[in-house]
Amino acid sequence: MFYFLGEFSEHISALNVFRYITFRTGGAIMTALLFVFLFGPKIISSLRVRQGKGQPIREDGPEGHLLTKKGTPTMGGLMILSGALVAALLWADLSNPYVWVVIGVTVGFGMIGFYDDYLKITKSSHNGFGGRARLAIEFLIAIAAALVVTMMDTDPLATAIAFPFLKSLTLNLGIFFVPFAAFVIVGAGNAVNLTDGLDGLAIVPVMIASASFALIAYLSGNAVFANYLQIHHVAGTGELAVVAGAVIGAGLGFLWFNAPPAAIFMGDTGSLALGGMIGSIAVATKHEIVLAIIGGLFVLEAVSVIVQVFSFKLTGKRVFKMAPIHHHFELMGWTESQVVIRFWIISVVLALIGLATLKLR
Repeated sequence: MFYFLGEFSEHISALNVFRYITFRTGGAIMTALLFVFLFGPKIISSLRVRQGKGQPIREDGPEGHLLTKKGTPTMGGLMILSGALVAALLWADLSNPYVWVVIGVTVGFGMIGFYDDYLKITKSSHNGFGGRARLAIEFLIAIAAALVVTMMDTDPLATAIAFPFLKSLTLNLGIFFVPFAAFVIVGAGNAVNLTDGLDGLAIVPVMIASASFALIAYLSGNAVFANYLQIHHVAGTGELAVVAGAVIGAGLGFLWFNAPPAAIFMGDTGSLALGGMIGSIAVATKHEIVLAIIGGLFVLEAVSVIVQVFSFKLTGKRVFKMAPIHHHFELMGWTESQVVIRFWIISVVLALIGLATLKLR
């Protein structure tokens, strides 16, 4: 909305700042942050009254969680998504199709997560939406997003993936790019979902990944910077920096209430949506492989669950004391704060490595 104020810059020169992505990204961060600060307490109070006992706690999880986390309301993702969406709609260029693709994935995944949280609360069980049906809907949304992205890109880049640390090497997947892109989006959503198990554990790595991809989107969307860094220029993706900035601001506001001891949990409503958002930006900017580096913590969490399940089914033995892996370290004696902060550090290191791929080619 505010982007169109730049059209009046011929009459009022000060309005020219609304044309700058960097200015509007900053505006989106502050708007989302203030929104969550202002409306967060009311949302938490409303959810606490409506949910009663709060989010059901896994009985097979760490014993301490049954005491420290019982009664905490969930669906905190509503705070993040509402703040981020308001900020994005105010500050982003709404004529940019990439913006709507990412918002569509975010809202779509958020609705799936909301329904999952709703079922858990109403059934008083940690088992929510059926896995197959949930994945099927996620893939439908992701496939639709991937198809739109391929139609907006220019050939031969439309159906190709780029490789980090290499200047011009691409692999054209042809018709197989759509399922690949859908897998990236769905995988990112569920990987973040698995990471959301401790107070503050998921939201900070999400903000770190969002900040990283805000920079990647800005550089990829700028022909001059893309040429200098020898990365693939994807016209229009720079506007996604504003959307990512809105998530950063909303995430900061949410962290205020989610810091240990959490007043509210993100729930699938937030984690699934935010992961899908990051995945869709990675697909749009042609940095799908870099996502696996920057989001390496999410990958580690997801892989730990996969390894645990396969190991138990094949051998009857567990590789980890408990999966996802953050629970493994809890059972090894790490305090919750130690696990969270150390995982934050890992996220920062991985983000720096991922961003280094922009120049090391």
